[in-house]
Amino acid sequence: MEFLEAVFVTPFASIADNPEFLLEVIIGGLLTGVMYSLVALGFVLIYKASGVFNFAQGVMVLFAALTFVGLINLGMPVWLAFLATIAVMVALAFVIERVVLRPLVNQEPIILFMATIGITFFLDGFGQSLFGSEVYTLDLGIPKDPLILFEGLIPGGILVNEFDLWAAVAAGLLVAVLAVFFQRTRIGRALRAVADDHQAALSVGIPLRHIWVIVWSVAGLVALVAGIIWGSKLGVQFSIAFVALKALPVLMLGGLTSVPGAIVGGLIVGAGEKLSEVYLGPFLGGGIENWFAYVLALLFLLVRPQGLFGERIIERV
Repeated sequence: MEFLEAVFVTPFASIADNPEFLLEVIIGGLLTGVMYSLVALGFVLIYKASGVFNFAQGVMVLFAALTFVGLINLGMPVWLAFLATIAVMVALAFVIERVVLRPLVNQEPIILFMATIGITFFLDGFGQSLFGSEVYTLDLGIPKDPLILFEGLIPGGILVNEFDLWAAVAAGLLVAVLAVFFQRTRIGRALRAVADDHQAALSVGIPLRHIWVIVWSVAGLVALVAGIIWGSKLGVQFSIAFVALKALPVLMLGGLTSVPGAIVGGLIVGAGEKLSEVYLGPFLGGGIENWFAYVLALLFLLVRPQGLFGERIIERV
């Protein structure tokens, strides 16, 4: 009885005693959640346009970050290294479409999924061959000092990490640009047409193979931005690929085919894991942040398997 009271009563009592700290935890979690959403967005883009669940998105984040920091270490200015890395990711998209996707057109989804697993191990080994396995420091001059917000509204203000704030702004801007790209441009409309029905898109003259190259290139750009953000935060190291796996429960919550779902799912996971770690961690032994998202996704699948914004698939048998 004392254990149950400690777990379920004490955290709520601390919330009531210090609501400002609760707000700090929630804001910190939301800022982290935006970065999760950015990785999840790469999965959603490729799945929507090709029906392929790209297991390699996590290692694409790592490979883009390694390429970026490797070019900087060779003496390139940051802006030139960024443009050169974009060119590398576009070239990678061409190679994947030509070597992997094109021979597997009209194959079962599980075969395409296994192909992306092969891409994962290839890029992992290729990245280690080119750049080694050491940890690279990536400093873009973004301050990481504590920042106090809303001092005039809340006594003492709200303490946030300035780096997380800038990273969330960058991720939010990229999401906004992609939203305009998909809704307002001719290529974006073609991508949405392919996402709705591959055969119908082909019948009206939309080249499916070109669309695949474009969407993998866009996913590569998303991977580059995510890699720069996580690399600046944690250092460019091979564990970034495992951080990207946190996007999987985000997809389960938001839905595999929904860009807004990727954003909302990331916010839920980010805020939820921070709240559980801070308020329940001391009573459950800590480490909740490592498994909370996966347990939440598992429970969510029992109630709504298609996610919050995903499409319900009904098949006749």
